[in-house]
Amino acid sequence: MKVTRISVYHVYLPLEHPYWLSGGRLKFEMLDATLVKIDTDAGIIGWGEGTPWGHTYVPAHGPGIRAGIGTMAPFVMGLDPRRVLDVERAMDSSLPGHLYAKSPIDMACWDIAGQAAGMPIADLMGGGSRTPRPIASSVGAKTVEETRAVIDRYRQRGYTAHSVKIGGDVARDIARVRDVEDIRRDGEIILYDVNRGWTRQQALRVMSATQDLSVMFEQPCETLDDIAAISGKHAAPVSVDEALVNLQDATCIARDGLAEIFGIKLNRVGGLTKAARMRDVALAHGIDMFVMATGGSVLADTEALHLAATIPDANCHAVWACQDMLTVDIAGGRGPRNVDGHLHLPEVPGLGVHPDEDTLGDPVAIYT
Repeated sequence: MKVTRISVYHVYLPLEHPYWLSGGRLKFEMLDATLVKIDTDAGIIGWGEGTPWGHTYVPAHGPGIRAGIGTMAPFVMGLDPRRVLDVERAMDSSLPGHLYAKSPIDMACWDIAGQAAGMPIADLMGGGSRTPRPIASSVGAKTVEETRAVIDRYRQRGYTAHSVKIGGDVARDIARVRDVEDIRRDGEIILYDVNRGWTRQQALRVMSATQDLSVMFEQPCETLDDIAAISGKHAAPVSVDEALVNLQDATCIARDGLAEIFGIKLNRVGGLTKAARMRDVALAHGIDMFVMATGGSVLADTEALHLAATIPDANCHAVWACQDMLTVDIAGGRGPRNVDGHLHLPEVPGLGVHPDEDTLGDPVAIYT
């Protein structure tokens, strides 16, 4: 089997509500999505998606994905997409870095490999737990009142896991954490996501002021060095998200004991092939995981669910899905959808969902 054509589509995905990170420092209203269709000489078609969370969140943006695919496509053409390591090496040698640009090609290749084997991707990867994964909401609000309203909106949709965005103001963050803990329901999973919004002293002040609550914080500071500097000075479990980009980051975090949780975002780390290695590092060191799409449609959510299904149930806290935040649906209701706050693994071969091509418009690029 060989790759014969790569088609690239550009789609805008509007958010249902304006979304803020780091206490209102960053605002988002629209996502720039890139969909990739890979044709093969065997007649099997695979789909991938790369949707960064805007262009101000981390070093990734939609035009960069499309430019990167243009650079890598000549080196991927003619390869067997089922041999994902060969494709990975071709992408890495033709375009060092730029992991977010490689993720949609990797995803499409896994889709093809699963279809060719007659297995869902998670099963092909050797996992495939059928335990439904809790969906973590993303609560990007600025005030205590707004935070309560957003959590309530997600609770009405069945959500029992929440990622509450904080950061930027110590007093406001302490008040918000305490208020959310006051309304936390039994069995709920809550992660307080700072998105790098604290300095070292701010992190220690909030963590010290809330240590009686035994809450989890994600990416409290900008870098791994910052997180290392405050490690041992607080008692809160820490999840590393934005600073977990490559395998070297994962091994450093594990070796130095910088975090108890990995927040693995598929698009940011370069796709399933690279994320699976981070999963194994985490499991080898007793580190639990949240698995997330960086953003995007049900395709990106489904990719995250496949990786989550390869993680033992006890070690996977939740998946984050973006589909409920969007006002458009490029897959006509197909694929894993929210059922009582959970996503269920597809039983069909490959990814388990493809877009409606007529909703995507014409390709912005075709490589043969």
